[in-house]
Parts: sequence; structure tokens; C-alpha cells
Amino acid sequence: MKKIFSLFILTLIATVTYGQSGEWIELFNGKDLDGWKLTTDSPSSFQVVDGEIKVAGPRAHLFYDGPVGDHDFKDFELIVEVKTMPKANSGIFIHTQYQETGWPNIGYEIQVNQSHGDWRKTGSVYSFKDVKEVYVEDGEWYTEHIIVKGDKVTVKVNGKTINKFDESKDREAGDLGTKKLSSGTIALQAHDPESVIYYRSVKVKFKK
Repeated sequence: MKKIFSLFILTLIATVTYGQSGEWIELFNGKDLDGWKLTTDSPSSFQVVDGEIKVAGPRAHLFYDGPVGDHDFKDFELIVEVKTMPKANSGIFIHTQYQETGWPNIGYEIQVNQSHGDWRKTGSVYSFKDVKEVYVEDGEWYTEHIIVKGDKVTVKVNGKTINKFDESKDREAGDLGTKKLSSGTIALQAHDPESVIYYRSVKVKFKK
């Protein structure tokens, strides 16, 4: 009986820590930022208000630092439910690592922007394969779905594919530096004091 119970506990721990392949796992509990780690430049830029992550304030980043996948994702899918307010700019970093201050130096940024002055709009793999078109309106909730597989990134907005990035073709060969696909955590961005963004769901699924 003890062996069966021990096996059950180990299985439960593995499920919580790594997740079942093919199942969506929510990373934001809707109550607080447990499992997430704030940068030190402006941690007050991220607040949980009415079950949503409100992003408003000077530059800062919120990194997932919890047990799911040991916050080190390689091939995975991510769906966020997000709402931008007018002139807001944000981003979702993939294959990144925690750093205390500044813009993340590791990984790629997937843009969140409908009406900010930056011409790179939602769905851009920022500065590597950019999107100029706008597919949703400020003030409405939408889903941004990021699929990472090998050296490819696909971005969907409300289920529609708007960008396909192939690292081997869409950027010069050679040393990719730290801006490359490898593995790592995800992070949400507070861009500037005039940008107000809301996130209410951040779900991950590991590729089979």
C-alpha cells in the first residue's frame, strides 16, 4: 500500500511540475503573481486586479518562474487572453531567462500592439519577422496563440495564422547570439507608462 501511495505522490508531483503532454496548463491563478518573478526596475507596473494582470507603468517584465515544465520550455504552445488599451505596447518573450532589469537579452519577443506608434504590430517576431497589419481592436479581448516547434514559430490571433517564422530562413545564418530559439521561460512586458494592457489567461501546452 505504501508503494502504491508513494507512486501516486510521485506521479502527482511530476504532473504538476512538468504537465501532461497535450494538456493545457494555466500559469496565472487569477489571484496573485505566485509562480512569477518581477524585474526590479518597476515591479509596481504589474498588478492583479479583478482576476486579471493589469500592466501599467514604466518598463518592467514579469517572468514565469513556477514549477510547470520547471519554467524551461522548448517545444510548446502558449495561448494568452489579452486586451490592449489605445496606444498600448507590450510583448510576450519566449525562450528567455530572468534578468533583473532592462529589456530581456535572451530569446524572442512576440509583439502585442494595435495602435502604439511602433509600426511592428501584434504577432511580429520583433525585428526578425514583423507584421504591419492590425487584426483586432483596442479594448477587446483576443487570443494570441504562439506555437514553438524546433526552429519555427507560428503566431495566431483569434485562431487565424498571421505570422510564420523559420529561424533557418528568416534571419542570416551564423552566430545567432542570445536572440535565438533554444529553450527557456516566458515573460510579459510593461513597455512604458502610457501603455495599459490586461492579461487574464496564460496557458501552456507541451508538444507531444
